[in-house]
Amino acid sequence: MSDDNKLEEIRKRKLAEIQKQAMQQNIADHQQKAFEEKKYSLMRKVLSQEGRQRLENIRMVKPEFAEQIELQLIQLLNMGKIRGQLSDKAFKNLLEQISKSNKKKDFNIKNF
Repeated sequence: MSDDNKLEEIRKRKLAEIQKQAMQQNIADHQQKAFEEKKYSLMRKVLSQEGRQRLENIRMVKPEFAEQIELQLIQLLNMGKIRGQLSDKAFKNLLEQISKSNKKKDFNIKNF
């Protein structure tokens, strides 16, 4: 096998690898988009207009916390603990419970 043939074979393998990675990324992007659409639909079902606005305000300041809230709401919905739409007051109460459970516990180190 000549050097040109070896080089061409390496190029073909590399191209195939790049195409495979691109296809996997495309699939992952599609799955992420589908998940986001489903989550958006569930948030519209679970939260009132005020609640959705409150969640978006939280997302601007603490995106990770907003994501956690959404996942918690989905879990509660799937467990049947949420029926219908949460009022803004009920959503505030839920936010307080979540934020209390997220507080890191302080601990003291004692010298002996």
